[in-house]
Amino acid sequence: MATDLLEIDSERPGESAIERAAAVVRRGGVVAIPTDTLYVLVADPLNLHAVGCVFAAKGRETQRALPLLVNDVVMAEELAKEVSARFYLLARRFWPGALTIIAPASSRVPLKVTGNTGRLALRQSQSKVANALLERLAQPLIATSANLSGMPTCTSGIDVFGMMDGRVDLVLDAGTVRGAGATTIDITEPYWRVIKEGAILEKEIADVLKGT
Repeated sequence: MATDLLEIDSERPGESAIERAAAVVRRGGVVAIPTDTLYVLVADPLNLHAVGCVFAAKGRETQRALPLLVNDVVMAEELAKEVSARFYLLARRFWPGALTIIAPASSRVPLKVTGNTGRLALRQSQSKVANALLERLAQPLIATSANLSGMPTCTSGIDVFGMMDGRVDLVLDAGTVRGAGATTIDITEPYWRVIKEGAILEKEIADVLKGT
């Protein structure tokens, strides 16, 4: 596979660049894009061929779930089996932003996307590139870090190209992304827990979920 590299402005990515990326996703391909936290690989989570391509590109174990980007809470509601009061409290406070929320997946989501766990990691990003692509496609997107599994995450398009050349179809290069990584919280159990702390501190989450 020949990987294309396209330079963009992260604040004004341009219609042609977004359409080019959307065309790759529609045909089941994989695109690396910048977000507000890091570069991610995006693809169609409802296309099992595309899901397989993401796992192959990263060399990722198939029992590990693939996070999804959504453009609003309504799209998240369509993907989650149930949306709890905790979910709404967190989304209202931290979305769009650097918080990934793990919720039970609906039957619409292929089990392979959840790593056969039946749970789904959802986030609404502040990235103009990601949101423009979500709007163009009118569907959720796989959004997993753009790197080989076990290797450091990539903070620039050139880094992604160097590591993923021949493994993905297209890299949208907007230079260096300097945002902190997203925080991940699991709310599927009776007691919520932070799986990975990033830009949003556990104390901030605890303040929002106090009493729930």
